[in-house]
Amino acid sequence: MMHSRPLTLRPLAFLVGAIFLLPSHHAMAQASPQQEEGLKLYGGIGWGYDDNLLRVPDNRPAFGGKRSDRWRQAEAGVVYNKRISRQRVAVVAKASKVEFDHFKQLDYDGRDLQATWYWELGNKFEGQAGTLYDRTLASYTDFFSDERNVRERRRQWFDAGWKLHPSWKVRAGFTRERYEYELLRQRFNNRTEKAAEAELLYRPRSGSSVGLVARRVKGEYPFRRPATTGVLVDDFTQDELKVRVNWYATGSTTVQALAGYVRREQPSFGEGTTSGFNGRLNAYYQPRGKVTYNASVWREFAPIESTIVSYTLNRGASIGATWQATGKIKVDANAAYEQRAYNPRSVAAAGLRDLDDSLRTASLRATWQVKRKIAVSAGWQHQSRSGSQTLNLGKFDANTVMVNANVLF
Repeated sequence: MMHSRPLTLRPLAFLVGAIFLLPSHHAMAQASPQQEEGLKLYGGIGWGYDDNLLRVPDNRPAFGGKRSDRWRQAEAGVVYNKRISRQRVAVVAKASKVEFDHFKQLDYDGRDLQATWYWELGNKFEGQAGTLYDRTLASYTDFFSDERNVRERRRQWFDAGWKLHPSWKVRAGFTRERYEYELLRQRFNNRTEKAAEAELLYRPRSGSSVGLVARRVKGEYPFRRPATTGVLVDDFTQDELKVRVNWYATGSTTVQALAGYVRREQPSFGEGTTSGFNGRLNAYYQPRGKVTYNASVWREFAPIESTIVSYTLNRGASIGATWQATGKIKVDANAAYEQRAYNPRSVAAAGLRDLDDSLRTASLRATWQVKRKIAVSAGWQHQSRSGSQTLNLGKFDANTVMVNANVLF
């Protein structure tokens, strides 16, 4: 196994920034399923309240004696979708402005852009190329501060597939992703991750598929993290050999998995090399009624926006359901649990304990499709962290309420 201590899966951390991105995701959802061609304008307004906005632990005083806050947001953008012969281009671009009632120093202007070219060449070659940029407020789940910490993310990718046979396909892809943090104390989390992968895919007539994926990820951190014994190097190399499965088990059940062997070399952590099983399993059940279900389990490495460590090894599980109450009203409910294991660095004291914590989240969201291009949504989310005294991460609970209205025209 990769680790002797309890492991955690992908972070469930409820990012404050993610709240502000929800409307743009909705705009994409509106554009993609309908596949309407042309240029559409997008606009939205929103309101939110959080009773522990900065995720202050129970054992620490609040900033200025204030834990809760309200915010307002306004955003505008464009959605573009165009098919030219066998090629298709999809673009979503948005600018937003977020203002808080009490913690006014957190006010910021957000940016979001995603452009994807879905290409085909003849009858055997196909793939996609794209770029993504977003500017939003970073998470405070693992970072104790009341200073504004804007995070910028840039991602570029290229993917190409060659159909060897009606049932066989070879695919190769490359991704480059870069994160930059505005706050000086968080600059040690600035990083660039480059991933290259190749896959041999088999897809029989049933529509299910299975593939063998080989992948290498290299992470580079330009700023070295200070420590009592000098500086820490967070750079890593991760090699993966996994099986990708997309199985239509029945007419109403789909199982997806990407799992296998992973070897990670990161000299600043423990013995420097960790290897073993790593992966994620998703299941979807859609009976003929109005309710659909989903569930996931995972065991993965994941980055963390902390001043103490850069990555955790996580394991977790989630369940969810979607109820199509009427033709215009949809309700989503989700719950998740994740346990995070912090691998002690080689420069840290070997006998340290209490290096794990856990995150729990639960959410409920209702969406009313007033008209075909107008949607109003309201949601609630709860997040809690068990904490780790050794890492100075205290226990906390937080509740968030959000209301948004969006329109495409």
